[in-house]
Amino acid sequence: MPEYPLPQEGGRVEDAGGCRSRERTAIPLGPPSSGRGKTNGVMGILLLDKPSGISSNRALQQAKRLFGAKKAGHTGSLDPLATGLLPVCFGEATKIAGYLLGARKAYAAECRLGVTTDTCDSDGAVLVERAVPDVDHETIRGELAKLTGRITQVPPIYSALKQGGVPLYKRARRGEAVEAPPREVDVFHFDLLERTGDTLRLHVECGSGTYVRSLVRDLGEALGCGAHLTALRRLWVEPFREPRMCTLEELGHVREQDDAALHACLLPIEAGLADWPVLELDERGADDVAHGRRLQVTAAPGRYRVHAPSGALLAIGDMDATGAFRVLRGFVS
Repeated sequence: MPEYPLPQEGGRVEDAGGCRSRERTAIPLGPPSSGRGKTNGVMGILLLDKPSGISSNRALQQAKRLFGAKKAGHTGSLDPLATGLLPVCFGEATKIAGYLLGARKAYAAECRLGVTTDTCDSDGAVLVERAVPDVDHETIRGELAKLTGRITQVPPIYSALKQGGVPLYKRARRGEAVEAPPREVDVFHFDLLERTGDTLRLHVECGSGTYVRSLVRDLGEALGCGAHLTALRRLWVEPFREPRMCTLEELGHVREQDDAALHACLLPIEAGLADWPVLELDERGADDVAHGRRLQVTAAPGRYRVHAPSGALLAIGDMDATGAFRVLRGFVS
């Protein structure tokens, strides 16, 4: 497994399953871009490398201001200390944000053995400190294997999951008794990259809703000493397996030099649908989809992205067993 850069220890980190806000100094971006957002609107997907120190929402707002976009949304929160891939959708691309939220994700994580905290990460209050047993790498890997696959996980009480419409972390901060209900999640890989003293460097690939903090907590308990997450970086989100991420600083420099080049940093909507099969229509079929008329074609059941003869993306939708196509979302060029 390759090694990945991680943020320094200290402060609250985020994982695959929730958002807790704790903001620090925002990066100054200057006045908004005066590019094509003034006319047809900014449209596309930005693969943002979220910096440490600001929330996902703050990063979104700064990116939105940089591009002069009117409409934007991100696809899965990272807490202030965490870094890495935060896909940001602008304009029509926001229509596929919900599909990216449920995508498979990968993380580089770091944890410390021997210390358990109430938040399961390094920003929480220490609950207990225990001696770390003399366990070898194979013993650790054996416990990691038990936390791989379709598993039942109890999320941290300091999470964005809601109970009675209120996030659990808000209830916990108020001193209320909080119990997070267990749920099934998918962990595809949970691998040990390196051990240095009581610190483990880990690689995690998981499905939507998985809490890396909980994985680390459960690993520590299995080893008999406890553990907490100290750093986290999101490496990729399907279908962006080898993302060329842009930092806010890089985007700011690009805009200063060439506003048109800034918009060239955006990927087309189709990039977020790369794993969807393509349904290419003739002029009549494209006109039917564009006007919401029933479309009957010969194709296997499933989800499709629909393209006009020109190649333009028209819609995404479902094909049933009878060949009837139902539009889920349509796109305006």
